[in-house]
Amino acid sequence: MAQVEATTERIISADAETVFDALADYKDVRGKVLTAHFSKYEVREGGDGEGTLVHWKLQATSKRVRDCLLEVTEPTDGQLVEKDRNSSMVTTWTVTPAGEGKSKAVVTTVWDGAGGIGGFFERTFAPKGLGRIYDELLQNLAAQVEK
Repeated sequence: MAQVEATTERIISADAETVFDALADYKDVRGKVLTAHFSKYEVREGGDGEGTLVHWKLQATSKRVRDCLLEVTEPTDGQLVEKDRNSSMVTTWTVTPAGEGKSKAVVTTVWDGAGGIGGFFERTFAPKGLGRIYDELLQNLAAQVEK
């Protein structure tokens, strides 16, 4: 099994603290910025950053649906880590300043991929597909915080 990684980033016209606070707000903001690929969204514990437990289903393709139960931690300033209890998937959100009134949001997801020919296709196509999903999510986040 090889590790699969997908990374997407975006410059957002809002300061880093505003962007991070919006990302960490699972109660009000996160559900609004998710794309149509996410369903069954539910905050089960917490709701603001560290200590949050959130559930959703992620439909990456017409045939591939992940049932995700994510524990949220904040290991460093400006960083949220979502670890899936149901798989090896870990998503890290990092928000840093990018000039006056701007920030850079980077999302990286890693997981243990399948072996064999299926694993080859997963490593080849999954990062691009997940990248498109997170690019759209970051676009929605930017629209939310740039108001």
